[in-house]
Amino acid sequence: MRYMYIVRSSHQGPPSEALMEAMDAQAKEEIQSGRMIDQGGLLPLAMGAEIVLKGDKVSVVDGPFVESKEIIGGYAIFEFPGKEEAIASARQFMELHRRHMPGWEGVCEMRPMAVHGVEDEACASSS
Repeated sequence: MRYMYIVRSSHQGPPSEALMEAMDAQAKEEIQSGRMIDQGGLLPLAMGAEIVLKGDKVSVVDGPFVESKEIIGGYAIFEFPGKEEAIASARQFMELHRRHMPGWEGVCEMRPMAVHGVEDEACASSS
């Protein structure tokens, strides 16, 4: 099953060089093993836009947006046989942050993805 990791943090600024090197090494291992499908960091909010539907009107708001306590800093998409493996990998990823960027706090949200009809089977088994 595919899983998406979404990393959120209130940390301002880029990751440390040590953390970037550790994440790159882990990503290379995950890609070579065939588990990591895609990953990336997100650029600053000021470079983005929000497309909002409110009532019957669609509008565009250019960044930066109203100050947020947490922002999404990046994502990764993996293929794992089950939830336990996905959680273990996410824990390993967060350990990199703990070791290479002391004081950093954040969340790695791990969510199964709906892919090619698999969502029906996954949703049925979680009920």
